[in-house]
Amino acid sequence: MSHPIVPETMDGWSVLHQMARFDWSAWKKLEESRRREIAGEATKVLESLESPGDGSSAWVNLLGHKADLMMVHFRRRFDDLSEVELRLAGTALNDFLIPTSSYVSVVELGMYEMTAKVHRDLQERGLKAGTDEFQAAYGEEMERQRQRVMGRLFTEVPRRRHVCFYPMNKRRGEHKNWYNLPFEKRAAMMREHGMIGRRYAGKVTQVISGSIGFDDWEWGVDLFADDPLVFKKLIYEMRFDEASADYAEFGPFYVGLQFPARELPSFLSGKVPAPGSWPEADTDARKRQRG
Repeated sequence: MSHPIVPETMDGWSVLHQMARFDWSAWKKLEESRRREIAGEATKVLESLESPGDGSSAWVNLLGHKADLMMVHFRRRFDDLSEVELRLAGTALNDFLIPTSSYVSVVELGMYEMTAKVHRDLQERGLKAGTDEFQAAYGEEMERQRQRVMGRLFTEVPRRRHVCFYPMNKRRGEHKNWYNLPFEKRAAMMREHGMIGRRYAGKVTQVISGSIGFDDWEWGVDLFADDPLVFKKLIYEMRFDEASADYAEFGPFYVGLQFPARELPSFLSGKVPAPGSWPEADTDARKRQRG
């Protein structure tokens, strides 16, 4: 019996998205002094979470009715994500946040081409797929590849003003099933899909996270750009490639403005939070963790 080739994934940060509406009616009933006190406490907590040395968090003022705020957290482990949730829950501000959605995933790099190459190389060396020798050699090579892309697996949240997040699946329907396609066919479609994204290099920063077994969809996609029109153009163009046209299903889209934690009081006073600038990350701590 032949062993199907399953494309390898390289996994990085654990990721949590939190979406919430803000209870403006209850907030407006508070005395001004109490509002300032709550905003000050929350700002300190958000600043401590923004770039703590091993991960980062982002705050996004969302547009539309789905939510008012989206909080995005990159951390090493699920335990660390839980700690972030609990710290935010412990603030007085949390009494005014009404959760509307959330998403749990892990930063992921798909390795279609590398998986195929390693399989070919090992078979040329006379190793048979499924044997202990093959698996040992395969694991060693994939670990080398993981070290090569470590910087992409554990990057900071991109500090660009406009943010777009959406979950997606690969179709598993009666007539179109991504997972029944031959490996080579899927690899070719993903290569075509990736070429479109490369044309937008510099205009948009993309972070893909895998959520199979973690949430209701299979992947989460975060896009960061200086010009929001890039989101429309990129996603529209990708809809025409075969991987998306025939096999992609999209969940709800969340779009908004990223802002540094110190701008939270502006948001809470009913003003658009300014983009400003973000604190420098603790790069030395990051290097120690990666090493």
